[in-house]
Amino acid sequence: MRFPATVPVIAALALTAAACSSGATTSAEPRKARPITPVAGCGAGSWSDPAELAQDRKPARCDKGTPAARPLARKTKITVAASTGSAEFVAPVKLGIANGEFGKENLEVEFKQLGVADSIPLLAKGEVDAIWSAPEAAFFNGIDQGFELRWVLGNFAPGAGSKSGLWARVPQGTAPDALKFGDGTPVGTLIGKGSVIMYPMREVLRKHGTDLKKVRFTGLGGPADVVTALDNGGVKAAWVVDPLWKQLDGKPGMAFLGGQPHGEPLGGMIYGPSMLRENPDAGVAFVRALIRIYNTYFAGDYKKDPALIKQLSSVLGLKPEILNAVPSSQWDWEIRKDTAERLQQAFIEGGALGKAVPESEAVDRTLYAEAVGHKP
Repeated sequence: MRFPATVPVIAALALTAAACSSGATTSAEPRKARPITPVAGCGAGSWSDPAELAQDRKPARCDKGTPAARPLARKTKITVAASTGSAEFVAPVKLGIANGEFGKENLEVEFKQLGVADSIPLLAKGEVDAIWSAPEAAFFNGIDQGFELRWVLGNFAPGAGSKSGLWARVPQGTAPDALKFGDGTPVGTLIGKGSVIMYPMREVLRKHGTDLKKVRFTGLGGPADVVTALDNGGVKAAWVVDPLWKQLDGKPGMAFLGGQPHGEPLGGMIYGPSMLRENPDAGVAFVRALIRIYNTYFAGDYKKDPALIKQLSSVLGLKPEILNAVPSSQWDWEIRKDTAERLQQAFIEGGALGKAVPESEAVDRTLYAEAVGHKP
């Protein structure tokens, strides 16, 4: 959920209330356990301890082209929503559609561009089957209201060398690590306090003497405004995304303070009742196809493959030079232990969430465990 910085918690709650009034499904009895059997091509490297948070941790992997498709008995259409169709984070879904990876599972995937604010009520009602997004504040608010929503698959963490994150103006002679922010420091942002970037921003701000409550968020109109605001001193710091940070890298008086933790995905696939309970076979099939896509197209430094870059450029509508401007991301389907808790604490501190829900009510690792044949 992406709120302007000034929107209070009640706005997020209003979304879930709207979903409830229009027939959304609330959590019912627990889902029955499904059998998990070994999967060819997916050995010990296809899972890891969720509690392992080392930033140099290798992502889970199966062999290229695996896990093999297990087509559903009947062709099943599912609708997947995402906030954009052109950002690199949607590449696995768009590429999977283009290359027929979902068709191998007898799935017909419709991609729908919808903001998270619009998607959450539709997901709760079953009118959208899945959201390719991050578990933002509205997701947790929805669970707190009793809606059947789960984060079931991770997406990516920044690759080595990425400097997407919090950048700041640094006075001459001051080392970046010694920079301190006072109360009311203006921090520029394109998205509000309900976004997952609040978690890494919270950690960076703490290292520099402040927190989400004390800084003053300044809404910026567009990506180009971020660099302009830093250049002219309109803000002291700002969250700068790929590939805009390249414009600041090496510029005197600018410093990268930190970004999303390496090795910890902060988004991926979110399911509603239609994929969790009503048709779990389709839920597992969709996850299985995405894992196969990670293993086949996004393993290692995938941006060294000119043919893949050419195809990504086509399906995303991005120029190859934009894709090549930043390092390859580290795609990882596993969800780290307590990431949901860390996200919620940042939302609470920022005022976008009233209280936290347990990880067991927000995360479901059983679908990807079944897809790779791992018994937790």
